[in-house]
Amino acid sequence: MAWIFTPRANTVARVVAAGLLAAPVVGALGVWLYARSPLAQNMRQPVGQPVQFDHRHHAGDEAIDCRYCHGTVEVSSSAGYPSVSTCLNCHAQIWNQSPLLEPVRQYYFADQPIPWRRVHDLPDFTYFNHAIHVNKGIGCVSCHGRVDLMPSIEQVQPLSMGWCLECHRNPAPHVRPLEVITSMRWERKAGDPTGEELARRYDVNPRTNCTTCHR
Repeated sequence: MAWIFTPRANTVARVVAAGLLAAPVVGALGVWLYARSPLAQNMRQPVGQPVQFDHRHHAGDEAIDCRYCHGTVEVSSSAGYPSVSTCLNCHAQIWNQSPLLEPVRQYYFADQPIPWRRVHDLPDFTYFNHAIHVNKGIGCVSCHGRVDLMPSIEQVQPLSMGWCLECHRNPAPHVRPLEVITSMRWERKAGDPTGEELARRYDVNPRTNCTTCHR
């Protein structure tokens, strides 16, 4: 009488059993790795805008201060978006016939705001205030990266809770003089005040309790 299962079946059964036991672990590890990947955190993904705006030219070549377009960054939780009139302050005279600026002209004559798309989009349950960070010496580049080198703005930091807490627990390395708060090229040199000195001068005492960001 022939055997129903060959000796090889034992090996197959062990492999299948090991696979079934390992599947939940591998699955959980895969989810954990994905959650921490740039893809899941929306990093390095340029966001298209209704108007083709090159930060390399405006913030880089022309060295236009961030606050010219993001005018409420020092007084509000939101940095603000440039209005149509802000764009036309320059472009009513410069490149005023450029086809790239046709959307701006259309929004202006339609009396409509430009529907800019948010790049750094925190969850609704997270509170973030631009003004408190800027006024305490945290430069734009610390969170937004070298936007003067970006043709299209992309998120370069994870903006995760762990990333925020890491800075709140040790803010000194990121604190800079207020007069260079928007500079993309500033680097601390010998003789400059240290981050610790500036943190004391600006009374930097970041909180780490839950209600700081979750209100």
